[in-house]
Amino acid sequence: MADIDRLFRKVKDDNASDLHLLEGLPPKYRIHGTLQAIKGESVLTEDSLKTLLTQICRPHQWKTYEDTGDLDFAYGLEGVARFRCNYLRQVHGRGAVFRQIPDKILTVDDLGLPESVANLAHLRSGLVLVTGPTGSGKSTTLAAIINLINRSYKKHVITIEDPIEFVHENEKSVITQREVGQHSDSFASALKAGVREDPDVILVGEMRDLETISLALTAAELGLLVFGTLHTNSASKTIDRVIDVFPAGRQPMIRTMLAESIQAIVSQLLLKKVGGGRVACHEVLIRKEGLSNMIREGAISKITSMIEIGRQDGMQLMDQGLMKLFKAGTITGEEAFMKAFNKKTFEQFRETGVWKDEEDDEE
Repeated sequence: MADIDRLFRKVKDDNASDLHLLEGLPPKYRIHGTLQAIKGESVLTEDSLKTLLTQICRPHQWKTYEDTGDLDFAYGLEGVARFRCNYLRQVHGRGAVFRQIPDKILTVDDLGLPESVANLAHLRSGLVLVTGPTGSGKSTTLAAIINLINRSYKKHVITIEDPIEFVHENEKSVITQREVGQHSDSFASALKAGVREDPDVILVGEMRDLETISLALTAAELGLLVFGTLHTNSASKTIDRVIDVFPAGRQPMIRTMLAESIQAIVSQLLLKKVGGGRVACHEVLIRKEGLSNMIREGAISKITSMIEIGRQDGMQLMDQGLMKLFKAGTITGEEAFMKAFNKKTFEQFRETGVWKDEEDDEE
């Protein structure tokens, strides 16, 4: 058993999301969004931290870390959980951050995902983007959607990840999971090969470069259902980001491809709940008549209005979602204010704690 397994068990037992190890500091973990020292742990020295880190990675992985200063991989502790591992170098020496991946794949019901988001599992083709900052739960949401496909349909699902986080067992579907760096050189090369492997669904863990985004759009045009992630925080910014990756000369063509293939954009944030724990808030854009023209014409500002009035189609803006959570007493006014796009809407609630108005809450 690796020495670090003891810390991983502590992370699991205390329901922490992340473990932080930095040379010169005692181990810390994040619980309900707050970083705190683990009681009873000593300051990590260069030697003690090196021992912890070398025990759970392969020699060629350690060489990569020593050569580049960075390393990403996944580590599983049987009966406890899997961890997404990131080794780094920083001004005071070595460091590492470990994200706990639940050993059980949470369902769309477990997560309380909006019906419109859960229904994305039933699409036949097109592009679905799940966006948000690092640590916002994008992978967890996508794993739940893939899990629903797996339980509902006889399909071939290919996931391309760096690293593999949630391990899916084959149910009705056949799930092929590939890890960048271990099973393929890059997202782009795995995606290029994937379209020739008779898939129905492809999940691209990160769409971070021109080639990967271009291949994902092409795969969606070919009739596949493609899920991808970006580090954007709204539907309109996501569309701009996809288009702006390309040179000006290619942007009109990309606008057309995106306009034809996009099925939904789900932007996600994690917020602190009243009483402890965290809850996800979503902005949801669902394809409907008029969206294609807005994208082709570059009228991205109109998309916000489409979402705002599209409640009957399962759409909502992030601020609308924040207001629902605030009025339900799930989050505080301060938390809503800090995450809101339109701060003025929530400024009056910053000091009031939770919603207390018993009048009609209809927005």
